[in-house]
Amino acid sequence: MLRTLLLELAKSSRLRRWITSNSTTRRMAHRFVPGEELRPAVEAARACNKAGMTVSLDHLGENVVTREDAARARASYTEALDRIAAEGVEGNVSLKLTHLGLDLGGEFCAEQLRMVTSRANELGNFVRVDMESSAYTDRTLRMVKQSRAETSAVGTVIQAYLYRSEEDIRDLLGIGCRIRLVKGAYKEPSRIAFPNKKDVDANFIKLMKILISSETYNALATHDPKMIDAATQFAAEQNISKDKFEFQMLYGIRTDLQSSLVRRGYRVRVYIPFGQDWFPYFMRRLAERPANLIFFAKNFFRGGAPSA
Repeated sequence: MLRTLLLELAKSSRLRRWITSNSTTRRMAHRFVPGEELRPAVEAARACNKAGMTVSLDHLGENVVTREDAARARASYTEALDRIAAEGVEGNVSLKLTHLGLDLGGEFCAEQLRMVTSRANELGNFVRVDMESSAYTDRTLRMVKQSRAETSAVGTVIQAYLYRSEEDIRDLLGIGCRIRLVKGAYKEPSRIAFPNKKDVDANFIKLMKILISSETYNALATHDPKMIDAATQFAAEQNISKDKFEFQMLYGIRTDLQSSLVRRGYRVRVYIPFGQDWFPYFMRRLAERPANLIFFAKNFFRGGAPSA
């Protein structure tokens, strides 16, 4: 119920204005989003690299309403790729297709994506296309497969809570597409997604075994120690080396677990978001883990409620 409430509140324009304009909540958001510009994101990336982890930079944004906004988003990704190369950062980029104008037309969005993946290919880098709500799943997969036919510098994300995900994974692995497996952070109806956490967890483990047993280099995005233990145990049992896959975690969440995995010899990539449109991302982080909401509440009341 709490998760559902927070995801609904993420749609509130009034709450967005209140949280994003308040100095206390903005400071707290920096735990998850290091800054609104590329520079602090690159600084955070360097710190992760120094700690033995790679990164993926994401300029936050989704569902743009003009082609000009989509073009600006596309330019922000090519700029991020250029900065990564120029400054020797070990990292790639992640993006959402609705940020590149998917709502404005498939051909237009495909061209924006092509410009980003072409730049990544020139620089020997990689672009991860994030998965959004189920309303976009088919279109996202079609565009990723189209892009994958042009370059190997692109991969995507599969959400374990969708019933269809095993079929999608096998299809993508058939063309050598790199996959990031996540549990899923959107509110979806039970007719298309597992409604119970235990079923989502079971499917995550099932899909994890398919992914890390494949010939493709894939990623497991989770902060759940049970999922991590299941993966490391399966890899050990199957003699799958630690460099055949990677764990991915969000900036500012379970840094202790990130460091522990690095010490144990596993590859870890940290997802680092930046940008002004951080409110939906921030709300999804609160919805995902009660600990994040507790952190928010404690620090908010410690900092003092805003005046009217």
